[in-house]
Amino acid sequence: MKLSPFYVTFICFLFLNCKSQKKEDIEVTNETVTEIPEEIPKKPISDITIDPIIHATAILEWKEKTIYIDPTGGAKAFKGKKTPNLVLITDIHGDHMNIDTLDSLDLSNAELIVPQAVAEKLPAQYTDQLIILNNGETKEIQGISIEAIPMYNLREEALKFHNKGRGNGYVITLGKKRLYFSGDTEDIPEMRNLKYIDIAFISMNLPYTMTVESAADAVLEFKPKQVYPYHYRGTEGLSDVKKFKELIAKDSTIEVVQLDWYPKI
Repeated sequence: MKLSPFYVTFICFLFLNCKSQKKEDIEVTNETVTEIPEEIPKKPISDITIDPIIHATAILEWKEKTIYIDPTGGAKAFKGKKTPNLVLITDIHGDHMNIDTLDSLDLSNAELIVPQAVAEKLPAQYTDQLIILNNGETKEIQGISIEAIPMYNLREEALKFHNKGRGNGYVITLGKKRLYFSGDTEDIPEMRNLKYIDIAFISMNLPYTMTVESAADAVLEFKPKQVYPYHYRGTEGLSDVKKFKELIAKDSTIEVVQLDWYPKI
């Protein structure tokens, strides 16, 4: 059957209109697919704040708690800092237990966690605030688990500095994070056997603790997620923390974090 010119024109119009509509639908669909979604705020990596003061001295903040580790440096070093809820002291030496600094701080609301050797050297004014924690003991204090880890020397020529049983390293559990402060120690079995450490603060200074190589070897064995070199000033100056980082790089799962522990040097 032969179609009249009117019908031919009408059919062509319908075809072109449908094709145009289909193209518009595709463009709308493409616009929907490529639309940029709203940016989702990133959650903080950790709710723990680490503030290096000097050498072995640090401040931890977690939730409503402020923890001083081996406070030294006098009142000036803590100017503008929050007053502590907990004070942890590792050993009797002046770069860890500094009575002048303790006396200069507001410790009225603080509990002091110390080994027996430190307790015996602190003035009587602190007696009621002391919680004695010796090697191998664990206590929950203000909702925070604190474990005392041995710290001592192994080398014959260094035994006079830190004998086994006197001082403490500490494992502090803040929420789901386990933090280890080595204190003055060499790469002792008790450190190498640590498990599930998220953040480790490792000393490395001669002649008092251990070499950079020993520190790195121990860290590669107990495998913390992060390691912070600290307490690395010795009689010959600062230890080579750059070399320490290079040695740790053998294990890509361990991150080395370098903070400024010696701001005046």
